[in-house]
Amino acid sequence: MKKLLPVEQQIIDDMLDRRPDLTPSIDSLVQLHDALVEMYDKDGKLLICGNGGSNADAIHIVGELEKSFERKRPVPPSFASKIQTLPFGEDLAHNLEVGFPAIALGTNSALKTAVENDSPQRDIAFAQEAYALLKPEDILLGISTSGNAKNVIMAMSVAQAVGAKVISLTGPKGGDMAEYADVAIKAPGDSTKVVQEAHLVLYHTFCAMLEAHYFPEMR
Repeated sequence: MKKLLPVEQQIIDDMLDRRPDLTPSIDSLVQLHDALVEMYDKDGKLLICGNGGSNADAIHIVGELEKSFERKRPVPPSFASKIQTLPFGEDLAHNLEVGFPAIALGTNSALKTAVENDSPQRDIAFAQEAYALLKPEDILLGISTSGNAKNVIMAMSVAQAVGAKVISLTGPKGGDMAEYADVAIKAPGDSTKVVQEAHLVLYHTFCAMLEAHYFPEMR
């Protein structure tokens, strides 16, 4: 693992002050952070999938990544100068924010329902969308409290075959997803709701760390 910037370490320390029970997840969380930085440095994108509350978490993560979360993310001066001469350019140059490319699988209902209606294979919708979108430089993050969601595991298989990195975010047992993941983050909890509460803290932390890595001075 790479040495964290002081601002990144501070985010982890603040999290642990609130949630010391998440200490066992720190090493894998930092591995995810390193993987995300490497991916975004190579112009990759993050694909995320999960079911139920985990689907909502996937959408939540995308919302934190594609616009400002805790820090200002001004567009580069080169982009600002180009867009200022175009319609609404002045407003766009001053109000657009840098976003990290991320997609929550399953949110395209036309695609999801078409796959579910047309394919004889149940649970393949995430995998189909992942196959259409994934490149080797990308990352797939699968979320499941049990770690055994079949449709998420199918998407993980696609990612591995493409050559993309696979991350699992699960409950304490990890399930099959942890076994097949490149990085397995196991959150504590003895029930779905408690695990999902831990997931929220963990993904807010990696979103904050990623943002701080690229915008350390932009408070």
